[in-house]
Amino acid sequence: MSNSIRGIMFDMDNTLLKSTIDFAAMKQDTYDFLRSRRLLPEGVGLEGQTTSTLIESAVEVKRMSEEQLEQVWNIAVAHEKRGMKGARLEPGVTSLLEQLRGRFLLTIVTNNSVTAAMQALEENRIAAYFDCVAGRETMGRLKPYPDGFLSILGQYPDIHRNEWLAVGDSWIDGKAAAEAGVPFIAYRADEAGLNRANVKPAASIRHMGELLPILGVEVQPKEEDTSL
Repeated sequence: MSNSIRGIMFDMDNTLLKSTIDFAAMKQDTYDFLRSRRLLPEGVGLEGQTTSTLIESAVEVKRMSEEQLEQVWNIAVAHEKRGMKGARLEPGVTSLLEQLRGRFLLTIVTNNSVTAAMQALEENRIAAYFDCVAGRETMGRLKPYPDGFLSILGQYPDIHRNEWLAVGDSWIDGKAAAEAGVPFIAYRADEAGLNRANVKPAASIRHMGELLPILGVEVQPKEEDTSL
């Protein structure tokens, strides 16, 4: 794997950044909004769903107005803004990016809006490391669908999907990567959640520095990230 990788697709929340977004509350609020307006198909509950899949299910019913679609996405935006405010880096991220810059194409695939993502990346002074950020506005369906990864693949057609590596903390990252044909590295992931979703990562890591030997990069001693 290490000799063939040319690009990396990172998730953002709880992969690069310590997110405090309450995803369970976001999902519940989204469900309550859609259910109270009878916009969900019969039988769709919370289990096994994400905010994005709930909205996708509602869109497929074709009863939702453009105004309601905007309103339901505003629920997600409100949770994102609260959760990303003051977000800090995961341990070792700056050191990792310093050692990867110039060797690999570095991108981000996030279900957050590009605006929210860039704000958080700039606040933590790592935005300049990335060649591309694919957010909610740039894809059709959100993770666990593969659209975001496919968008990146389409932008860099000279790099084969087997020459990419996806890194994320959740089953939705692994499932989206698998459907796009991109090898997946699980970072501090819930193993039970991965198993339930039948996600089989190529490797699992607990610290960002563990990505370096996987990529065949010699580990260089670095000072700890001062942002932590």
